Amino acid sequence: MTTAGIDSNSAPTASRAGREARIERAPFLRHRHAPPIFAATGMLALWQLVVTGFGVPSYIAPSPVQVLQVFVEEGEILWINFWPTLFEAVAGFALGNSIAVVLAVWFVHNRLAERAFYPIAVFINTIPIIAIAPILVLMLGNGYAPKIVIAALICFFPTLVNMVRGLKAVSPQMLELMRVLSASDREILWKIRLQSSLPFLFAALKIASTTCVIGAIVGEWIGSNYGLGSLIIEATYNFRAPLLYATVILGAGLAVAFFVITTLLERRILKWKPGAVY
Repeated sequence: MTTAGIDSNSAPTASRAGREARIERAPFLRHRHAPPIFAATGMLALWQLVVTGFGVPSYIAPSPVQVLQVFVEEGEILWINFWPTLFEAVAGFALGNSIAVVLAVWFVHNRLAERAFYPIAVFINTIPIIAIAPILVLMLGNGYAPKIVIAALICFFPTLVNMVRGLKAVSPQMLELMRVLSASDREILWKIRLQSSLPFLFAALKIASTTCVIGAIVGEWIGSNYGLGSLIIEATYNFRAPLLYATVILGAGLAVAFFVITTLLERRILKWKPGAVY
């Protein structure tokens, strides 16, 4: 009986040891970034093979090598148009989220304001951003202002919804304790409500960090001579597919960079993770 027990326990141990030995022989598999790197490399290789093997014209679908050549040969054009889009996205991100947080605090402390203005916010969010863009351009001109407002609008609603929910996600027992301690509404806000809302806020900021770039680019499609959105339109009309693909990749890279920065800030600020949220 003892021998059987030893054999049954030693088998999983040997299997586990074998897996660990295989991992030790291939240490790169333990790196958390290895799977996406291999997946992206495989997709690029497949893209190159399909375009080359089927002889797809470059004005329809350029190869990865041709897109890389654009970054090398026309990098100055890309970067000149990159900086306006970066400014518009950052400004829109800051503006839209700031207004959303302020309104969320107001809604939580004034139920009448929430019932009056929350439906209006929902209605504005239902209007396609591509339909609002021409109106804002007519009102604010062709400068930075309409692009920033469009980026702010596209960030605003997710943050408002999550922030309202986060500010209300306080346990009744905690609120009762604060009232027993004679805490004011301001003290409850700073010490309890804002703390509980941070996970919800960062969840919304992760969404806004990518959509603000979309808003800036959409704004540049309507009456603009600069920015990645304008460059996309110019490359499309002139059948410059390699430049088009390079511009799209640069815009996507900007959105990914914003998302990574937001995630890093979340990890640094949130040292605790409530079980109800994560």
